[in-house]
Amino acid sequence: MTLKSFFFVLSLLISPPLFANGLGQLNPEQLHSLQQSQNALIVDVRTPAEWQASGIIPNSQKLQGFDSNGKFDADKWLSDLQKLKSSSDQPVILVCRSGNRSSKIGELLAQHGEKNIYHLSNGIQGWIQSGNPVKAD
Repeated sequence: MTLKSFFFVLSLLISPPLFANGLGQLNPEQLHSLQQSQNALIVDVRTPAEWQASGIIPNSQKLQGFDSNGKFDADKWLSDLQKLKSSSDQPVILVCRSGNRSSKIGELLAQHGEKNIYHLSNGIQGWIQSGNPVKAD
């Protein structure tokens, strides 16, 4: 393990946002790490048009967050999310276009008592700008 990798893993272990009961914020490297180390579920909450326009993160699940009127049905969405999870404590990473919607959904889920909820800061835009791959929708 390189020194850089060691400090990255160490920062994940001691970073307060990752272990808080509220919403954690991740960068692309942290997303990769959490997905590999804890089998995190990546959930893309964008619209079908957005999925088609930019593609999605490989191995992510699509679960639209807001309806065409901008409404969010937290109970239905949470029920649909539970069907995607492999276990009740599986970490969930929310992804949207810029990090705004995923942050809002994550905060709502945290208020509903959900734990291990994170969102990708700067969304799919930041993911792509960092040189990470996407797959066509």
